[in-house]
Amino acid sequence: MSLRHGLLGLLAEGPASGYDLARRFQEALGTVWPAQHPRIYAELSRLAEAGLIEVDSHGPRRRKAYRITGEGLAEVRRWLAEGEVDHTFRMETLLRAYFFWLMEPAELRAHLERERAFYAETARTLRAYARAKDRGEWGTGPQVRAMRVALEAGIRINEALASWAEWARETDPMAPGSPGSPGAAASPAPAAAPPPEAEG
Repeated sequence: MSLRHGLLGLLAEGPASGYDLARRFQEALGTVWPAQHPRIYAELSRLAEAGLIEVDSHGPRRRKAYRITGEGLAEVRRWLAEGEVDHTFRMETLLRAYFFWLMEPAELRAHLERERAFYAETARTLRAYARAKDRGEWGTGPQVRAMRVALEAGIRINEALASWAEWARETDPMAPGSPGSPGAAASPAPAAAPPPEAEG
């Protein structure tokens, strides 16, 4: 996902200023695709130059509200339907896991417990949002339904990461001979049952 298409998607919901977009971007997409205010304002300028958005109105303090153009709506729809999905993960949690061997055992256990607690709490928070949406508290429009789908993905990902951190803490996979390590002894294969005696 690019910042460009995220902004176009938000503007497809209706006109908004750069400030409002930055706030909505943080609230709706901050944990998925964080972006600082300067990057958002710079991208809005590029979108306007490309004719994908245009100024809708001017407010106090030279505040501009933008709206998506027909070309912009076509572009975000093209991206959704035809754009190649970037499946790479840029997660510090997983990057650090590659270097757990450099940590002291007690430090690693404490780190994994913090990770478990963080992801479990995030999943609980997202689940509460999902229940509110399921009760219809935020409406039933297409934007809300799409957000519910995204929330479910966030819930499942965070629950999985919490389960992973708990597994790593409890099984101590860095210990010699633990499951998955090069020194782990393979479990002996069960003895084959003797062939049944032939009936005479």
